[in-house]
Amino acid sequence: MAEKQKLSKRLRRKRLGKRLSNVYAVLVYAFIYIPIAVMILFSFNSQKHNYYFESFTTEWYVKLFTQSDLWVYLVNSLIVAFAATAISIVVGVLGAMGLKRFEFKLKQVISNSLYIPIVIPEVVLGISLLMLFEMARFPLGLGAMILAHATFCIPFVVIIMRGRMSGMDMSIEEASQDLGANRITTFFRITLPLLVPGIMSSAFMSFTLSIDDVIISNFVSGPYSTTLPIKILSMVKVGLKPDVNALTTVMVAVLVLGLALNSVVQALWKKRASTNIKTYF
Repeated sequence: MAEKQKLSKRLRRKRLGKRLSNVYAVLVYAFIYIPIAVMILFSFNSQKHNYYFESFTTEWYVKLFTQSDLWVYLVNSLIVAFAATAISIVVGVLGAMGLKRFEFKLKQVISNSLYIPIVIPEVVLGISLLMLFEMARFPLGLGAMILAHATFCIPFVVIIMRGRMSGMDMSIEEASQDLGANRITTFFRITLPLLVPGIMSSAFMSFTLSIDDVIISNFVSGPYSTTLPIKILSMVKVGLKPDVNALTTVMVAVLVLGLALNSVVQALWKKRASTNIKTYF
């Protein structure tokens, strides 16, 4: 009887713990996604200053696609984000491969220094890059922003790719070379397909960090190269209009579709890489 009571108490505690865990998870997700939901809701608000929800309208989406000048700033943001992502992927993948596969002096120092751009405040990094560009007489603008964004994106790419490479079976590459394939063939037929999921994850991370950045961009953008985050920050002082909510809603929808596409492509690449390896051997 006593054992049954103890077992019953354990089950009740387990159920209570599970319920509390579910409640905690719901609160965390609500804290994250309720602001986004409010933003999407107010993009359909007929009230101009967004103090309260007045009535439903699609007027701001029509204005966004016909009259708004926000697209100019979005294009600048996309140019910087795509260019910075491309640079970060090339440098980051090569850097991760070098740190993972080769032993050399100062390897540990270089590995530890990757965390510096991540942990230091963005204001400090922005001031440092501004001083560097001024000393080098490099013109401020889109080019400076691309280099600045690549600077803080590369460490994230290296860290993600090193994690990806740590789970790879190196014997597959060795077997490929033992069977007569050179390093280039092995890289494109064996290594690269295995790295694609990590590359895509790194690209999404870099793109998101770049297109979202406002502090560092504000330091190195110059007077004639304004990105969307900088423009929105300047509009906060006088009040945001609902067409900004409409644009950000479109961006959220595109990013969600991109994440879904990323998951599908990663699954297909994983299946294709496994098939290619089996066929090759």
